[in-house]
Amino acid sequence: MYFNNLRLIFLFFFIASHAVKAQEMGFEEYNPTATLVVSKNEVKRAKFPFIDVHSHQFRMATQDLSELISDMDRLNMGLMVNLSGGSGEDLRKMLENVNKNYPNRFAIFANVDFRGVGKEGWGQRAAAQLEADVKAGAKGLKVYKSLGLRNTDTNGKRLAIDDPRLDPVWAKCGELGIPVLIHSADPKPFWDPVDSKNERWLELKTRPRRKRSATDPAPWEQIIEEQHNMFKKHPKTKFINAHMGWYANNLGKLGELMDEMPNMSVGIGAVIAELGRQPRAAKQFFIKYQDRILFGKDSWRPDEFPTYFRVLETGDEYFPYYKKYHAFWAMYGLDLPEEVLKKVYYKNALKLIPGLDQRLFLN
Repeated sequence: MYFNNLRLIFLFFFIASHAVKAQEMGFEEYNPTATLVVSKNEVKRAKFPFIDVHSHQFRMATQDLSELISDMDRLNMGLMVNLSGGSGEDLRKMLENVNKNYPNRFAIFANVDFRGVGKEGWGQRAAAQLEADVKAGAKGLKVYKSLGLRNTDTNGKRLAIDDPRLDPVWAKCGELGIPVLIHSADPKPFWDPVDSKNERWLELKTRPRRKRSATDPAPWEQIIEEQHNMFKKHPKTKFINAHMGWYANNLGKLGELMDEMPNMSVGIGAVIAELGRQPRAAKQFFIKYQDRILFGKDSWRPDEFPTYFRVLETGDEYFPYYKKYHAFWAMYGLDLPEEVLKKVYYKNALKLIPGLDQRLFLN
């Protein structure tokens, strides 16, 4: 009898302690399995061959590309744009490896080194180096977010995106007919207070170095305005605004910007979760601006691509994103019309990026 009572007491405290733990569980751990039963149409392979205009392969100069090609084939990726081509000799080594083994499956963008801005003739030298890189085989220019966030001139002052000393580079891109894929700033919540109202709270808690402020290095609105000023100053240059310019959560405003800057297209890399939570508005946006939206993923993780395919191709309801810290909400498919899907997957990229092998996408 005594031992039975002890067992009951132990069982009571065991259950009580676990109940308290469950009640004290934080948002980080809370990840319920949905009881909703809906149609499920996972898409492992894109319906049409596609071009990923936003990828980074830093070892392409020396890596065996056969495994990469196998992964691409499984996804139905016809062509990958490697935005991390560098410049000069580094770029040429990448091009040699690609052209020797898979000449029609990769396009490489050059990068500009913004160190030295402020020295006499920097703009002309940078433009000349870019022209040499394009002659070597580069298909475009990629500009990292360090411009506007971290790059400084020779006096140590933050380098604004619309700094006139950079104009020769943007003008040269227009002259050469190559696009500029540019990532400026980061999501606006990175500049907001880290409190219960911030949708990126979990991301900022787990990755505190992403936090910004009006003085670190400048207000979000200022950096974005600098980018738009530069687009408007160079109407003959084609720009691809990475991550939909961080306006995927405000498609009405993004539409106004698209109308205002006809030389600006947008890539959907890393913002698919924003589109998936507003399927009706996003579908209308894709239909209206179908000639200026390009597929891109950003990070090379093949297992994450099917979420993009599912959002774009299906009418599925209430399915999860693959990174809770980016998006804790459920998503819905846009069920895009086939012609719109083809434009997003490859037709728009073929128009913007010169010299791609169009035979890969004939159907």
